[in-house]
This record gives sequence, structure tokens and C-alpha cells, in this order.
Amino acid sequence: MLMRRDVMSTHGAEDCPVQCTELEDDFAPSKLGTKDYWDDAYKRELQTYKDIGDVGEIWFGEESMDRVIRWMEAQNVPENAAILDIGTGNGMSLVELAKHGFSNLTGIDYSKAAVELTVNILEEEGLKNVTIQVEDFLNPSAELKGFDVCIDKGTFDAISLSPEDREEAKKLYVNSLETVMQPEGFFVITSCNWTKEQLLQIFRPGFELVRELPTPRFQFGGVTGNSVTALVFKRID
Repeated sequence: MLMRRDVMSTHGAEDCPVQCTELEDDFAPSKLGTKDYWDDAYKRELQTYKDIGDVGEIWFGEESMDRVIRWMEAQNVPENAAILDIGTGNGMSLVELAKHGFSNLTGIDYSKAAVELTVNILEEEGLKNVTIQVEDFLNPSAELKGFDVCIDKGTFDAISLSPEDREEAKKLYVNSLETVMQPEGFFVITSCNWTKEQLLQIFRPGFELVRELPTPRFQFGGVTGNSVTALVFKRID
């Protein structure tokens, strides 16, 4: 049996594995925005999985993927729709999608250790028809294209923390997204670093908002807000 660990906060709301201090409209650079950090992290998680069968952290908790799947099912997204998990990590989003009947799944990550971990977990789950490959989404291969749905849980957050040119990295991300998606395809992003308004600004004009998915709310000092933002965009010309 696979062991799972949700990334959750102590007060029960979804917590963020890549949260940083906000500086106006951007964030302080962090090691969380580097490939070396994630290579080391997934090497440790891969070894832990081999030792005790613990798949590692479930980013934003299992509920974060459940809400995406509920929306996809309500939207009648076909089970054979081409779905891309951007920054798949341990691949648990792919596992949940497959268990709900979605059959045309691809997961990418720029960490070889993450891809190896995902392959091991999928084999343990008996899921043989999922495509997993090492890809840098900011410089995707020509073959990575034609997706009806793209899903991001925290990858854009991590890219936004790059110690190098974060503005250029964000632009490259949006350009790659436009390249790999079908016209009128859906992009579902879960973020704890960006607000709805900020994400709308970043992904315009190539994407329009379809829906904001409900996320846990908190109240502090008389102010109510969300610790996580989850949005569905549609790719437009």
C-alpha cells in the first residue's frame, strides 16, 4: 500500500510548499525556484519511496486534485482528452486522474528523479498507459503539443521564485502554454503565491477566465480571504 502525505497547514486550510514573502507584485528569489533544489528533494523522496513506500508530499492536499476532477467531470471533459500535468512531481495527480477514467495522460518534470519516482508509483498502481518524460516546460520539445487540458499545481509558483530572470521565466511559461495547448483548451492552475487578479493579468491576452474553483477560506482580523487560488482558463486566439 502506498503511503501519502498531504501538504496541509496546522489550521486545516491548504498550505503551500513554495510560498514566499510577497514584495509588491513579485516575490523574493528563493532556492525553491532552482532545479538543484528540486533535484535534491526528489532524490530524497525517491529513496524514501524505495525504502518504505512513502510517495511523498501531496501538494495542496488531495482535495486540490479532487476539485479539479469534479470540475472536469461537470464540464464533461472526455475521458480520452489529452491531459498534461505540468511539473508532475511524484505523479499523484496522474494517479487520481487515471482512477477517474481519464486515459490520455502525460506528465512532465525537469527533474529526472521526479520522473523516476512517478514511474515507480505508476507501476505500483498498475497504470501502464501514462506517458512520463523529462521536460523543461520553459523550453519544451517540439513533440509536446496538442493538449486539451493542462494542469499546474505549484509549478508556476516555483518558477516565479527563480533567482535568475523571473519576468522572463514567467513569459516563457505563458508562451510554452500557448504552444502545447489546443485552441480553446483548458488550463487549470492552483497557486498559493498569486491572487486571482494577478493571474488574470499574467495570462492575458492569450487566455480568458472560465471559472474560479472554490478553495478553503480563512478569517483573520475581520478580513476574509483564500490561502490558495484555483482558476480555470480557456486558451483563446
